[in-house]
Amino acid sequence: MTGARMDGLVVAERVKTEAAEAARRLRGKGIVPCLATVLVGEDPASAVYVRNKHRACAAAGVDTQDHTMGIGISQPELDSLIERLNADGAVHGILVQLPLPRHLDEFGTISRISSAKDVDGLTPESAGLLAAGRARLVACTPLGIMRMMDHYNIGLEGKHVVIINRSRLVGKPLYHLMLQRNATVTTCHSRTANLEDICRSADIIVTGVGNGSFELTSGMVKPGAVVVDVAINRVDGKLRGDADYAKVLEVASYVTPVPGGVGPMTVAMLLHNTLAAAGHGS
Repeated sequence: MTGARMDGLVVAERVKTEAAEAARRLRGKGIVPCLATVLVGEDPASAVYVRNKHRACAAAGVDTQDHTMGIGISQPELDSLIERLNADGAVHGILVQLPLPRHLDEFGTISRISSAKDVDGLTPESAGLLAAGRARLVACTPLGIMRMMDHYNIGLEGKHVVIINRSRLVGKPLYHLMLQRNATVTTCHSRTANLEDICRSADIIVTGVGNGSFELTSGMVKPGAVVVDVAINRVDGKLRGDADYAKVLEVASYVTPVPGGVGPMTVAMLLHNTLAAAGHGS
């Protein structure tokens, strides 16, 4: 069999169109949706990510505030900025671009963001609400994966989902989202024993290792399974995921490519979350 490509670009465009319509409706009520981004330092990759988010916001009719801080900013200064943004009624979403420089407390900084403006879904309160099944704002990448599942009519109830990632950005929130759809979820990581056997038992595999140490081969995929590749590896100047895409596509029913799979969904769901935060209570 030959599987089908899960095209994140197509799904992301649909989400962006919905976001633009939601922004238009809010503006009609006198609400101007606004995302504030905080970038510390001059890391080129982080700067590109923030620029891309600002462009996506502009295209959807979402205002932005750009807070680019020098690498020498102190923790109290950064905390003060977050508190000002929390108190600013014109700001609906706050995004701190990660990673932060080593002298700053990443967990403490994120924890200071108001959960009502936590468009990255990373604060302890957001994580707790998700675990309790009461989530308001959910981490963008897992939320994007769920949207792709819905777009391609991939049922989750009763399915065995294997997630090879335990990060608070992907694996942990995705675990709860899948569980809430009545999937049976196994979380794997670098110390999981018999990983190949576990993968072969999966109806859906989500892999997000991304450090070049792991490859999901076709022999690890049950015929007809769905493979979602969240990883980004740079090999010989090209981007690729964890999965051997061409070979896995010969076995699986659906596979996300890298690039062009989950990646575009992350920015699209950031727009979704920003509009959700702006529309809360309106």
